[in-house]
Parts: sequence; C-alpha cells; structure tokens
Amino acid sequence: MKYVAAVSSIVAFAASLSACDAGTPAGATPAASASASAPLSASSASEAPAAVDAGPDVDAGDAGIDSDAGDAGDAGADASVEPTCPDDMVRPGRFYCLDRFEGHLVTLGPDGTVTPHPYYEVPETGVTYWARNAKDVFPQAYISRTTAQAACKASGKRLCKREEWMRGCKGNKGWTFPYGNRKKANKCNSGKPHLLQEMFGRDPRKWGYDEAFNSPKLAKEPGYLAESGFFPECQSTEGAFDMVGNLHEWVSDPVGEDIQEILAKDKVERNTQPWREGNGIFMGGFFSTTDQHGPGCLFTTIAHEPKYHDYSTGFRCCKDLPRPPKEKKDKKKKP
Repeated sequence: MKYVAAVSSIVAFAASLSACDAGTPAGATPAASASASAPLSASSASEAPAAVDAGPDVDAGDAGIDSDAGDAGDAGADASVEPTCPDDMVRPGRFYCLDRFEGHLVTLGPDGTVTPHPYYEVPETGVTYWARNAKDVFPQAYISRTTAQAACKASGKRLCKREEWMRGCKGNKGWTFPYGNRKKANKCNSGKPHLLQEMFGRDPRKWGYDEAFNSPKLAKEPGYLAESGFFPECQSTEGAFDMVGNLHEWVSDPVGEDIQEILAKDKVERNTQPWREGNGIFMGGFFSTTDQHGPGCLFTTIAHEPKYHDYSTGFRCCKDLPRPPKEKKDKKKKP
C-alpha cells in the first residue's frame, strides 16, 4: 500500500504546515518507512546488545503522573529509600523519569567502543541502536516510532506516554509552554521558514519521500536544527529542554477511535489532519512549526503510522521508578 497525501493536506502544507503535519508525502511506501525499523535488544547498558526484533509497542503501565514529585513512596521494600532519576533525566511525576534532552543514537562495538550515529542519516535496518541524551549534541532526526521505541528499550528505558510527555513539558506550573503560558519569540527553536520549499520548490507534489523529506541536507542546514540545550530558556520547571520545537517527539500512544475526544479535552483550536486508528503520535512541533496542531506543549500530530520518519521526527525516553509495595491486609479468621 502506498501512502498518498490528500490534496487538501498538500495545499495546507504549502501554505503553512510542516513536512510531518501535512500528511504523508506522495510516493512514500511502507518499504521506505520501514528502513528505520532497526531491531534492537533490551540488554543492560553495560553489555554488548544482540540485535533482536523490536516487537510491538509495549504499554508501560500506569505512569504515576503526579505534580508532587516529592511523594514517591519507596524503592523496593524499603520505605525509607527515595527513588531518584539519573543525572540525564528529570522527574516530572512520582513514578517516572524523563530525558533531560532530545535523544540521539549510538552503536556499541564488540570491544565496547561507542559510536554516535549521524543525526542527519536515517537509522539503518538490522543495526542495534542505544538511546542517549546530552547537552550540545544534535538530536537524532529521521527516526520512526518503531526505531525510537527499540532504542529506548535497549537503554533500559521506554518511550513516554502522551500524558507523561505533556506533564514534563508543562512543568509543575501546568504552563502551555515550558517557560510560561504566553508564547514568546525565540524562546524555543520554532517558527523558522520551511526548508522543503526553499530546497525543493513550492510544489509539494514534487517532494519525494526519500529524496526530499528524508534528505540529509535538511538537518544539516545551518540555523535550523539546533544542538540540544542551545535555547536555554526553552526549559521546563523541572529542567527538560527543547520539548517545544527543534524536533517532533514520538510518544508511545497509538491513535485510537477516541482520539478526537482526547484532543478536544485539551480545548485547543487546531488545524484538521488526516488520521486513522493505529497511527503514531508525536508531540511538540519542530523548528518550522508554530501552533498548527496546538500551542506549545499541546502540539499533537496524528497523521502518520509508527514506521514513518522524516527530517523533523525525533524522540526522548522515559523510565519507570519503583513503586511502593502493596500493603498486605491481614485476613481475619472467621469465628
């Protein structure tokens, strides 16, 4: 089956939308999208991973979202031990951590040598990737949800749920943007001109999936994609950077039949976009979007299947924290 964008979506794209927010480009095929679906292992970070099938998306369970991060319960059976997040993660909720920066990919050689994957290249099929995040490193573009999920899993993490992601972006103040409720220019990396138009002409029907949407030139163009943390004020109250703009970020939620009801609860005026059940969701917009699919932390794109990728798609991981053990109730014997 070929992905063919609706004419209305293409016209809308030419007027204002990003590559991803226009619907899938003409000429894209499942084979092209699937090239990013690298099978990964879930080995620990200290061991060389074996390439395995990434498998279907896994529901990580109750996210434990709670603005009171101090009341986290205990770790394991010891109620006096407070669980903490790694240094490269922040703690927006009671029972989970969220990457401080957008993710990039690395591979691990047989001798333990860590090699960064070029952020401007589509991840290869059959290669084991590990998710990392760090300041002053370009985040990985051209990544599908399938590959992002597997890379998080290989690193002992997982993709964030949409609720978790939004909580991490809004911070403990519940703001629309990481820095406040009112949009301010140049706080985050967004609203730039559309590179597809500048590099490949103004006719969206001529933008090929591989040749245009996945061209390395788009990510390498100076002044557009930024290194993680380059915009210091694009930071949540807990210290997560670039959750608005720079790159779209995949979340684990699939698009269900109730997606319109879920989005309506956000009370956000947004442009319509084609969707179907089973599509993936990415959040936050990228360097050329504004508020086409919702402002700031509510920006939600639902038009693409999980294997889709282009120059604007990125990711970050979440990680579960231990939950307190359930108290056992003494069963009273009947007289």
